[in-house]
Amino acid sequence: MRGLSEIQRQILWSRLIAVVEEQAQALVRTAFSTSTREAGDLSAGVFDENGLMIAQAVTGTPGHVNSMARSVGHFLARFPAATMRDGDVFVTNDPWLGTGHLNDIVVVTPVFRNGAPVAFFAATVHVVDIGGRGTPIESRQVFEEGLLVPISRLVDAGAIVEPLLELIAANVRDPVALRGDLYSLIAGNETGGRQLLRLMDEYGLDTLAEVAAFIFERSRAASIAAIRALPAGRWTHDVTADGVDQPIRLVATLSIGEDGIDIDFAGTDGPSPYAINVPFCYTEAYASFGAKCVVAPAVPNNAASLATIRVSAPVGSILNVARPAPVVSRHILGQLLPDLVIGCLAQVPGLDLPAESAAPLWPVVLTGGPGRVEAPAATLADATPFVVASFHSGGTGARPRADGLSATAFPSGVRNVPVEVTEAVSPVVFWRKEYITDSGGPGAQRGGLGQVLEIASSEAKPFAINASFDRTAHPPRGRAGGGPGGAGRLVLDDGTPLTGKGHQAIPAGRRLLLEMPGGGGHGDPRRRDRSRIAEDLADGLVSAEAAKTVYGFEGE
Repeated sequence: MRGLSEIQRQILWSRLIAVVEEQAQALVRTAFSTSTREAGDLSAGVFDENGLMIAQAVTGTPGHVNSMARSVGHFLARFPAATMRDGDVFVTNDPWLGTGHLNDIVVVTPVFRNGAPVAFFAATVHVVDIGGRGTPIESRQVFEEGLLVPISRLVDAGAIVEPLLELIAANVRDPVALRGDLYSLIAGNETGGRQLLRLMDEYGLDTLAEVAAFIFERSRAASIAAIRALPAGRWTHDVTADGVDQPIRLVATLSIGEDGIDIDFAGTDGPSPYAINVPFCYTEAYASFGAKCVVAPAVPNNAASLATIRVSAPVGSILNVARPAPVVSRHILGQLLPDLVIGCLAQVPGLDLPAESAAPLWPVVLTGGPGRVEAPAATLADATPFVVASFHSGGTGARPRADGLSATAFPSGVRNVPVEVTEAVSPVVFWRKEYITDSGGPGAQRGGLGQVLEIASSEAKPFAINASFDRTAHPPRGRAGGGPGGAGRLVLDDGTPLTGKGHQAIPAGRRLLLEMPGGGGHGDPRRRDRSRIAEDLADGLVSAEAAKTVYGFEGE
């Protein structure tokens, strides 16, 4: 770069990452939805004048960031940069042009300098409600899943486009939260843009073209070097998901070559009539994340580093559905893809990789009140209307040299929402939240434990859950001789079983128990260190029976 030293170039790169992290933190601090404010279910990034991602925030989820990396190009196709004005802000929640389902809203803001756009800030948050039927797995078309906002101007030269905001607010159950989240997206992008202009002033930059070129060149070179350090070859792996009415088989073939990694999902099952289908943008996001975690985790995410991992899926397969397929629960299969890709890479000579994780989040989406739960009208007459979403997780797979993490989200990285927060904003009470003994897959390294939630209405009224869970029939598998993690389960406190997917009512006076899966184990359980088994026993993570029969531990 002309006029800048090598050190200054690297500093600029780090400063840009800091800028987008401040953008993300502004989102967290101002968001209305608990999914953003408490769980960090968001993304933030800065893009060059051509719509290529230069840097992404550390705070955020791969499904949002890696799919949003494509989104800005769609915005520019609809509104070319020459038609934009200083103060404009654009919005969409189109699943095929955004991040995979209607509940994710993407906002893009151009940053002007000397009368021309020099960069774009983009951000995404998950909103609790976007209208329609809510988040039911039973949806048969995307039209049932809520309001779709095509790529549109949300702010026109500094003035909010009120008719659009009013239209969106009129179609959702909590218009205050929705409006607040849109304002937080605008504020986050504005924060990033303000800091970027200060940075450009500091270094006397008129454009980011040369900075972006440096970042892209270094990122691609580092990524290719990491890929070439692995043996070339081709490996295939498969994962079975629970599905709704029947299991779903996902197949991946991963090829390592001189110029990158190719991941192809040929052989994967066709689309489902239920809302577990995945738009390709989400497939690409999580598949590339799975490969990057293993091959080049230290290289920052940007357009160049992501371009070294190429993803394809047959058009019309469940991982590349066309409109108007139902997609609201695309997280179920999409978040299984890193485990599927890691299963391919685990066959590469020289790589020793973790066991499978619980993977898909267990989003606890609860509703109650008149018209929101199937129950006699008389029992709901004085019930508080509510819809609330909180995120919780099972365990991660054991690593080659360390146990898995308990109640921790992988691959999404979304945090568990504190139960006290959910109780504060809805008439529900959590009676129990604890680890499930023996749910971690046995191994020389034990899988992370799942957790159980016990939930009831604080008003002793009927309520409902929109269940969109997996790993109940096909638990996470172990690796290198490790055993599977515990399967997930939904049940009422009287023993009545529920299914892992679908809108289901919890009668008045009953409690709902959600038992989340544990991660798979790694290595032969009989080779686990005896002192660690004793610690697990003392902590209640492993039962005395499992210690004896599975680990061969007789006590000391």
